[in-house]
Amino acid sequence: MWATRITKNLLSQTRIGAGVSALARGLPTASGPSISSVFSTGTSIGASQTRSASTLQPRRRKYKKAQKGRVPVRTGGSTKGNYMAFGEYGLRVKEGIRLSANTISAIHTMLRRKLKSIKDLKIWLRVFPDIPVTTKGTEVRMGKGKGAFDYWACRVAKDKIIFEIKGTGLNAEMAKESMRQAGFKIGVASEFVVANEQTRQPKKSDLPPTTIPFMHAK
Repeated sequence: MWATRITKNLLSQTRIGAGVSALARGLPTASGPSISSVFSTGTSIGASQTRSASTLQPRRRKYKKAQKGRVPVRTGGSTKGNYMAFGEYGLRVKEGIRLSANTISAIHTMLRRKLKSIKDLKIWLRVFPDIPVTTKGTEVRMGKGKGAFDYWACRVAKDKIIFEIKGTGLNAEMAKESMRQAGFKIGVASEFVVANEQTRQPKKSDLPPTTIPFMHAK
């Protein structure tokens, strides 16, 4: 009897070893497909992921909450983000505002629907909501910590371009009408911008020379 049990154990080990070797070689077995066929249908680990307009939020943050802050007021003459960089037509805000991710997504969706007949339409988003905004209920007493997370937002300074569009067959009339409707969703005064020599970023050679900073008297 003991000899029969040893023989059965040896046969089972031999079958298991043969199945493992077949899986390692990528051959199909009686129990199912091979390892190579299973993993060939999946996505590679290093594959890049595309972020859609419905997921306008940063991938990671050091802290999950942030202070409220204020919309920046440029008193030093900064013009960052005020020039056209990618498209032919753009939308510029004339007042400082804090835009939420839902507002930006709504404008992006409206532009795609309004200009769906344009071939090779491209929409550039010049701002990104990366600031977490928290809220607390009404008639809540002071204390008990900061409120819970509500939505993502971004602070947009005055005269900054937030959207740019470009496409084959896109004329100024269609672009102006679409940007006019987009301005209704912002809530502040906006301006339609056309890319030209005055609205594009000037070259460093065309900029005036830097001035010597003021030195306090000793």
